[in-house]
Amino acid sequence: MNIKPVLEQKKDYIDLLLLADEQENMVDKYLERGDMFVLDDNGVKAECVVTKESDGMYELKNIAVNPDYQRKGYGKRLIEFLLSHYMDCKVLFVGTGDSAFTLSFYKSCGFTESHRIKSFFTDNYDHPIFENGKQLVDMIYLKIER
Repeated sequence: MNIKPVLEQKKDYIDLLLLADEQENMVDKYLERGDMFVLDDNGVKAECVVTKESDGMYELKNIAVNPDYQRKGYGKRLIEFLLSHYMDCKVLFVGTGDSAFTLSFYKSCGFTESHRIKSFFTDNYDHPIFENGKQLVDMIYLKIER
């Protein structure tokens, strides 16, 4: 298993990026300013994009695992990598929708709830976003502090 940075042609991974953020113009808002990493295990299995928001504060903007390889530890491995890679990270935030599956994944990685942005998905996306049959409305932020 190898995790490596993607420095050019980040859009080559658009199919994976759109699994986590299904509107391309929303991905465009952070993709170039963010650090992108892919996890390769006999082929790319997962990706993530992280932005530095301020000194010691980072945000995981996008993390996705190829559906054929979900629930095999690849997402958790990427988060562990990020926490070791960003030595100056005091707080790592992630924003997500109100999906029990996704929230339980982040909590299993050590995240705790931080705050919410009301109506984020309905105000910022040009179509309703659904996850596991539930429409996403508010953005729920979680964080790991160290």
